[in-house]
Amino acid sequence: LSFQSEGAPPVANASQEYLRNFDALDVGDANQKEIYITFDAGFENGNTERILDALKKHGVKATFFLVGNYFETQPELVKRMAEEGHTIGNHTYSHPDMSKIGDIQSFQTELQKNEALYRDILGSEMPKLYRPPQGIYSEKNLEMAQQLGYHTVFWSLAYVDWNVCAEDAVGGKPSAGTIYRNVVRETGEQTQCIVLMHDSATTRTTAEALPDIIQWYRDQGFTFCRVEQVLPAP
Repeated sequence: LSFQSEGAPPVANASQEYLRNFDALDVGDANQKEIYITFDAGFENGNTERILDALKKHGVKATFFLVGNYFETQPELVKRMAEEGHTIGNHTYSHPDMSKIGDIQSFQTELQKNEALYRDILGSEMPKLYRPPQGIYSEKNLEMAQQLGYHTVFWSLAYVDWNVCAEDAVGGKPSAGTIYRNVVRETGEQTQCIVLMHDSATTRTTAEALPDIIQWYRDQGFTFCRVEQVLPAP
């Protein structure tokens, strides 16, 4: 994504029309003021409970894209996500560069391992939502995901919470104030965003910033929605 104009929708290397050919998406409905909160989680470092507490307090449902390590080490948190109405998506088992995988069997294995872990923990089938690690993909990846019944979910707002990007960084990561300001700046006048956050790559600051971010969106007249609500028809 390239944010060429502050507050305007980003310019991507793939159009919405192109992505929808593969049951994929990166933004919601441009005619609606809607926000879709998503988290990528590769490992637990003590922040998820605070994030879940904030989401519950403010009545917001999110989508958590989990890797295999998270399922294997944090089954109770996975259960809590599901019990509190959040969606759990597939971020692959081992977080590889999926664009380097060109055969359907290897691609499927990365997703099926997580499906089995989800089934063991929750006793139901995993939603068919897939996010490529780091957003790296090839057209072949989109085709294979579609063939397996998956929707590929990208994002339209990522405020690089994994980088040190301000003088007030805390523990090597941006402070809560910096995270809040970045989200506000990058959202600007956009009418819809799929927001990418992390609850494992960051320090406590994402959890600290989340209530203010939620309130700001509501003050601007946004509605919080689930990613499933804007999925293209299979």
